[in-house]
Amino acid sequence: MTKVTMTVNGKTVSGEVEGRTLLVQFLRDDLRMTGTHVGCDTSQCGACVVHVNGEPVKACTMFANEADGATVSTIEGMANADGSLSVIQQAFQDHHGLQCGFCTPGMVMSAAALLKENPRPTESEVRDYLEGNICRCTGYHNIVKAIMAASGQDVSQIAAQ
Repeated sequence: MTKVTMTVNGKTVSGEVEGRTLLVQFLRDDLRMTGTHVGCDTSQCGACVVHVNGEPVKACTMFANEADGATVSTIEGMANADGSLSVIQQAFQDHHGLQCGFCTPGMVMSAAALLKENPRPTESEVRDYLEGNICRCTGYHNIVKAIMAASGQDVSQIAAQ
């Protein structure tokens, strides 16, 4: 067992982990932060996306001990300080960017990373960026609209594909 300490959503946390413990397991099982979902365990679906030191990471492909000393942000940390939805979360709600909700945490975390990197992406850039995230319900159209709306762009002309 190895002791790990990291800052998760602004709070310092510690725990004992085996070397094979994945970051997603540490977040969900040890810290009880179940917003980060486990969808595939193979890094293909993106449901487990979190930010580690400001970069998007699929938490099912990173060992918890690799995040020792890191700053980790999860979907639980996306809300505003007063508890209201962030601009991205609100856009997902307003533009029906979710159905079953299983992929939503990873989509929101990926969207946040995209908008940090590219504050006004084109529709094509949003679609390309989301290539590592799988949604089995929505067809992506409303997710793309939500992300573009969160960037402050007019989405009324985006046609369903």
